[in-house]
Amino acid sequence: HVQLVESGGGAVQDGGSLRLSCAASGFTSSSYCMGWFRQAPGKQREWVSWIRSDGMTMYADSVKGRFTISRDNDANTVYLQMNSLKPDDTAMYYCAASVGGCRLSPNYDYWGQGTQVTVS
Repeated sequence: HVQLVESGGGAVQDGGSLRLSCAASGFTSSSYCMGWFRQAPGKQREWVSWIRSDGMTMYADSVKGRFTISRDNDANTVYLQMNSLKPDDTAMYYCAASVGGCRLSPNYDYWGQGTQVTVS
């Protein structure tokens, strides 16, 4: 049974930091492309970052230099370190896994339930 469980969201002030976690079970996340997406109220889900099975990473321009994606293969967990948070970063953040490789569109195979990030 494949499962992705996000945690680490919360409410922070402008300029603050949070670290999101995505714990995977039922599959080996290191063999997949793992992505982070976010969705603000009334907006489409947008890609934030991904990390490939070989460790290569990519970021949306809006978060580049502020967010860092990483993985702990032993823990089967992917992280998103978010620094210098802005009110525009307020959204529900989702972790996702893709069998067929990394992509910017939300056509991923497995999704978590999301964790809310609010920046004020």
